Amino acid sequence: MGIDETLIGRVAVVTGATRGLGRAIGERLEAAGARIVAIDLLDMMSVVPAQWQGVALDLAADDADVRLAALAAELGTVDVVVANAGIVPPWRGFEDLDRAEWDHVMRVNTWSVAATIGAFAPALERSGHGAIVAMASINGYTAHAKQALYTASKHAVVGIIRAAALDLGPRGIRVNGLAPGPIATEALLSRIRARHAQGGPTVEETLRSLAGDAALGRLATPEDVANVAHFLASDASAGMTGRVLPVEAGLG
Repeated sequence: MGIDETLIGRVAVVTGATRGLGRAIGERLEAAGARIVAIDLLDMMSVVPAQWQGVALDLAADDADVRLAALAAELGTVDVVVANAGIVPPWRGFEDLDRAEWDHVMRVNTWSVAATIGAFAPALERSGHGAIVAMASINGYTAHAKQALYTASKHAVVGIIRAAALDLGPRGIRVNGLAPGPIATEALLSRIRARHAQGGPTVEETLRSLAGDAALGRLATPEDVANVAHFLASDASAGMTGRVLPVEAGLG
């Protein structure tokens, strides 16, 4: 995809940027002309594109908020922040919930989103057209069996988006969210394979069933999600804040 110039000269920070939806979003914003600052774990820095600025940072670390604020101060002005980093834990029933897993997933999926927003707010305000895009999920407004932890974390993200929009709107910063449905990323495929190993349906059967439930007869793709992220990051959505847009091919 060629440069469409909608984000030329703008700086976009993307967390969890090296793979999956984060990578697709980073590539889409880059195609629109943005300079990408990619935040991810240290062991993922080897796959950061050479033209991106890679920043190794574990968002679950105790000092992650301090390090995010230091990065924001170093960058000076930031136009777009995509709070994408997150964890999808294994499927578990309520009798099998794990306290340590719950605390870790909540730290990454909720605290890191709020901390990222707070750390970059001054840099976004300096932009004059700052836009935050946070990664929620269809699990932010519905639920699925054996996904209590993920569902709770994504409901919280929706609340963070709405609260941040009210707090930051007077400073000229827009805050919106994405709510993808199932996307056939490697992360989803690996979970389906694990479930199949425990007696569940095959990958092919699962994907066919999910696609059959969608109005478009297919799953949404990483490119679909990235295109909506680009819309929310650009001036095309200048009149929107506090909104969460589903990207699920008409699921349910």
